[in-house]
Amino acid sequence: MARYTEAVCRLCRRENQKLFLKGDRCYSAKCPIIKRENRIPGMHAKGRRKTSEYGLQLREKQKARRTYGLLEKQFHGYFEKAEAMKGATGDNMLQLLERRLDNVVYRLGFGDSRAQARQIVNHGHITVNGKKVNIPSFIVKAGDVIAIAESSTGIEKFKAMREGTAKTIPAWLELTPADLCGKMVELPKREDIDLGIEEHLIVELYSK
Repeated sequence: MARYTEAVCRLCRRENQKLFLKGDRCYSAKCPIIKRENRIPGMHAKGRRKTSEYGLQLREKQKARRTYGLLEKQFHGYFEKAEAMKGATGDNMLQLLERRLDNVVYRLGFGDSRAQARQIVNHGHITVNGKKVNIPSFIVKAGDVIAIAESSTGIEKFKAMREGTAKTIPAWLELTPADLCGKMVELPKREDIDLGIEEHLIVELYSK
């Protein structure tokens, strides 16, 4: 499957905010957003005109898509699913994205970034309700138990997690570090999603 292989820090600079694509590096002084003082990449960045309404909508969509590491076709698919659901389309879309298995693995602290969490899932290190799942786009349901596979508990990264985790776990999840497992206690609400995304702009863009 196609995927972005260029420098991910450039994506954060383009969106002019941290998208937390490189794990611990994003929290350090090495983060290009800090080092380059939020300068947008490109030699003509300073001379760009005022952003149009369409430009604002596009940037918001790109920001969300890049945060979750999805291609355009995948991202638009979530919008279509959200549109068919009851409730606010924007809220539904973000909830679906948060419920992706790779995102849940990241939120539980099993991966330092969503990209690393996706790799962990792909390599078969994760089980859902006791069954191995290696599909990053798998949608987790309320009550599902997400754990490190028994065969993978000896990996150093996971062994260190048994001593506890410094990562803040969202209210809709719970983690038991000693057992290397977590649970989705409820579906995520919009107020639980700590992303600076104005989802209504994405809905406006796709609804044209």
